[in-house]
Amino acid sequence: MAVTGASGILYARRLCRVLAGLEARVHLVMSDAGAQVMREELGVEVDLEDGAGVIRGLVGGAARGFRYEHCKDIGAGIASGSYRVDAMVVIPCTAGTLGGIASGISRNLIERAAEVMLKERRNLILVVRETPMSAILLENMLKLARAGACLLPAMPGFYHLPKTVEDLVDFVVGKVLTQMGLDHALIRRKVAPAKRGGH
Repeated sequence: MAVTGASGILYARRLCRVLAGLEARVHLVMSDAGAQVMREELGVEVDLEDGAGVIRGLVGGAARGFRYEHCKDIGAGIASGSYRVDAMVVIPCTAGTLGGIASGISRNLIERAAEVMLKERRNLILVVRETPMSAILLENMLKLARAGACLLPAMPGFYHLPKTVEDLVDFVVGKVLTQMGLDHALIRRKVAPAKRGGH
């Protein structure tokens, strides 16, 4: 799981906490810009040299299944196709990171690990948080979709009648969990009562 510098760190925090509750094995990578957004949107300061601190900042405590990988560590296990992982989520995903992945330039561990997921035909989920979308971003998204990535923009729905910001966050995180093949109860569709006497 990778966290980049797009607005929407709430999505990353919620996903981390759900995965910790499921006792999933997670390799967590955060970019410099991701740490900056975490400070600005959550008021949580993290030092990317302190992996345990980054995990605490997102999970809210220790998480047994989490392992921190430094964004500059191209030698990490997840940078190799021989290291088996089931899925990779970039949440939130900046347009710049998406462009880097689409170009295959591997400037950091996030982009390299994503490139590995594509070449190994594994599940890569990109939670793009950008609006409006430029033609360049749309072309990169199409390129990645054709390469096998799942493009899952952070676009909350409203058919479940959300009452709080957390409900909106859960909608997007629930979609991510579904793409990962994990059972969850984050989205509950409200069923409208049947009309009487009508067709």
